[in-house]
Amino acid sequence: MNTISPMTLADIDAVVAIEAVSFPAPWTAEMFAAETRHAFSRCLVIREAANGAVMGYIVFWLTGDEVQLHDVAVAPGARGRGLGDALITRMLTDGAAAAATRAFLEVRVGNAPAIGLYRRAGFEVVGKRRAYYQDNDEDALVMAADIIPRPGAAHEAL
Repeated sequence: MNTISPMTLADIDAVVAIEAVSFPAPWTAEMFAAETRHAFSRCLVIREAANGAVMGYIVFWLTGDEVQLHDVAVAPGARGRGLGDALITRMLTDGAAAAATRAFLEVRVGNAPAIGLYRRAGFEVVGKRRAYYQDNDEDALVMAADIIPRPGAAHEAL
């Protein structure tokens, strides 16, 4: 069984490698390291059960009664196995356990796989940010989902 656990500094090289092949304007190692130091930021990795290799990650903020997704990706060779769904579910579960009531994210309008992932998790388009992405001026969809409280659910096994 794959496991989801907190990202450590030792994981950052693997995370940056996945990031670099997943996004046109990837985060740096320093950006991920900074996120691990913020009390409001949750940085998680999903590991291969057999060898502990990092197959994906998620970075989100828990602020007040909201969850804000900042970054999520799965290694190309591990895509299509439900790992992204598991990471998004964990984010929403952790949000519910922290008494969050709503989750938000931005996604490139041309990123159909990610939009599908978010729709499966209950997100709906609530707005658009024109020329949001600086690398190519692509628009972003703003998506939101209601979070259903499930006290104690953050510690369920994957």
